Amino acid sequence: MNNYHDVQSNYPSSTATSDDKAIDTIQQNNTIVLNIPEASRAKLEVIQTLIEPCDRATYGERLREGATKLGVSVRTVQRLFKQYQEQGLAALVSTDRADKGKHRISDFWQDFIIKTYKQGNQGSKRMTPKQVALKVLSKALEIKDKQPPTYRTVLRVLKPIQEKQQKAKSIRSPGWRGSTLSVKTRDGDDLNIDSSNQVWQCDHTRADVLLVDQHGELIGRPWLTTVIDSYSRCVMGINLGFDAPSSQVVALALRHAILPKRYGEEYKLNCEWETYGTPEYLYTDGGKDFRSNHLAEIGVQLGFVHKLRDRPSEGGIVERPFKTLNQSLFCSLPGYTGSNVQERPKDAEKEACLTLKDLEQLIVRFIVDQYNQSIDARMGNQTRYQRWEAGLRQQPELISERELDICLMKAARRTVQRGGYLQFENVMYRGENLERYAGDTVIVRYDPRDITTIWIYRQEKHQEDFLARAHAQNLETEQLSIDEAKASAKRLRHAGKTISNQSILQEVIEREALVEKKSRKQRQKAEQAYKQEQKTSVVETMESVELKTEIITQTEVDDIEVWDYDQLRDDYGW
Repeated sequence: MNNYHDVQSNYPSSTATSDDKAIDTIQQNNTIVLNIPEASRAKLEVIQTLIEPCDRATYGERLREGATKLGVSVRTVQRLFKQYQEQGLAALVSTDRADKGKHRISDFWQDFIIKTYKQGNQGSKRMTPKQVALKVLSKALEIKDKQPPTYRTVLRVLKPIQEKQQKAKSIRSPGWRGSTLSVKTRDGDDLNIDSSNQVWQCDHTRADVLLVDQHGELIGRPWLTTVIDSYSRCVMGINLGFDAPSSQVVALALRHAILPKRYGEEYKLNCEWETYGTPEYLYTDGGKDFRSNHLAEIGVQLGFVHKLRDRPSEGGIVERPFKTLNQSLFCSLPGYTGSNVQERPKDAEKEACLTLKDLEQLIVRFIVDQYNQSIDARMGNQTRYQRWEAGLRQQPELISERELDICLMKAARRTVQRGGYLQFENVMYRGENLERYAGDTVIVRYDPRDITTIWIYRQEKHQEDFLARAHAQNLETEQLSIDEAKASAKRLRHAGKTISNQSILQEVIEREALVEKKSRKQRQKAEQAYKQEQKTSVVETMESVELKTEIITQTEVDDIEVWDYDQLRDDYGW
C-alpha cells in the first residue's frame, strides 16, 4: 500500500521525518495542547488524522470528513494543514482581526450615518435605514464622493443602535429560548441561565400563619425570606423571623443558602438538604433592602454580581414557592389567616398555637422532603434537586462559617470586662484569650436563632479582625434565641429576680415545660393555675409567719411578771 506522501504534488508533501517531528511536538507539549481554546480542539483532531500515514483514497476521505466536522471546505482544511506544518500549534488558535468591530468606511461617513439616523428619529419623526442610505447618496453627490457607503454598510453601522432600541422597548424578559432561560435586568442586560448556582433570586413574604410566643401570647405573622436557584427552581436557603425585610435579613438567608445544612432528629427529615455554594448573580427586585451598601459589600466579598429586575412582574420564579407553601402547608396549620385579610377565618386568633420554632421545623421539612424532591413541570422527569445537581458546572466550593461572619451575621458593640468576660442581652460570656483586650470596645457578631456562641471581632482601620469565640457561661450545650433571652429577662425583671445565665436558663426550661403540647387555652389555664398556686403559696407562707409571730408574742406575754409600783414602795420604803 502506497503512502499518501507518494501522491502528486497537489497533496501535502512531507517526509516521514517531519511527520515524526510533528507528532513528537504534540506529545512533548501536552500542556500547551491542553491549554488551547476549546474551539481549536476540533482542528487539532482533524490534523492528527491527516498526519497518520495512509493511501491517496483514505487521505481524501479524511479531508472530506475533516471539512464536514469543521463545517468548512476541503480547500480550507488543506490550507489549515499547511499552516500547521509551517507554524505548528499556533496555526490552530484563530486570532481576532485588529479591526474587528470597526467599519471599513471613513469616520466622516460613520458619524454622518449615525447622526442622520438619530436626528431622523427624534420626537415624533421616524426614519428607516433605507432613508438614511438615500441621505448618504445625496451627501455623496454634494461632496463628489464616487464610492459612498452602500445600503448594506448603513445597516451594519446602525445594527447596534437598533438592537439597543429594541431591548429598551421590550417589556418582558426574553423568557425561555429552547432549553435556556433568559431574564432581563434593569440596566438592559439579558442573563442567560444554563447552569445551577448561576443566578439566585431572593424575595420576602409574610407567612399566612399567626404565631404565639412561649407564653401562648399572640405575636403575629412572621416574615419568610427565600433564596431560589433559577435554573433548577430549588430552594437554596431561607430565613424565618419577625424582623422586617432588611439587608441583614437578606444576609442571613444568603448565609443559610451558601453553607451546607445539617438538621437534628427533631426535624424528622427523610432526605438531606444538600444544596449549597455561591451564585454568580443575585437577581432581586429594587427594594431598599436589596439596594443597600451592605448587600453590595457582601457581593464583593463573596464574588457575585447583584442585578435588579427590570420589572416587578419578572419575579415569578422566586414568588411561586410562596403560593405553593400557602396551598400545601400553611392552609393546614392552626392559626392560618389566608392571603385575604378581609376573608380571614374568625377563629384564626383563637386557634393559633404554633411558635416560631414549630413553624420553622415544618417549613424545613416541607422544603427538604417535598418541594425540592418534586418534579417541576418545565424540568421533564427530573426533580428540582436532581436538576440542581446535574446542572452544576463544578462541585461548589465549601466556604467556612468564619468567612461569612463579617458580612452575613448581625453585629453589636460591647466592652470587654476584666478576665475576658463580656455581657450581651443580659447573658454573660467568656471568650478565649480575651483577657488582654479588657476595656476595649469590640464587635459582637451573632446568629439571632442561637446566641449561646458569639464571635468577637475588633475594628482595625478599614477591616475587622477575628479575635475569638465567646460562649455563654453554663449554656454551652443549650440553644437560646435572642427573642427567648429577651423574653426571659423581661419576666425575671418583673418578678424582681436577679438576672443571670442560670436564672434565664431555668426560666426557659420552666416555660417550655408549661406550654409543651398544649393548646392556647390550655396554656393560659395552666399559666393561671401556676400563678394562683404561687399566690396561694405566698398567702400560706404569710399566714404561717403571722401565726408563728402570734404564738411567739403570746408566749412572751405569758412569761412576763408584772410588778406593782405602789406595793414595792410600801414594802421597801421608797
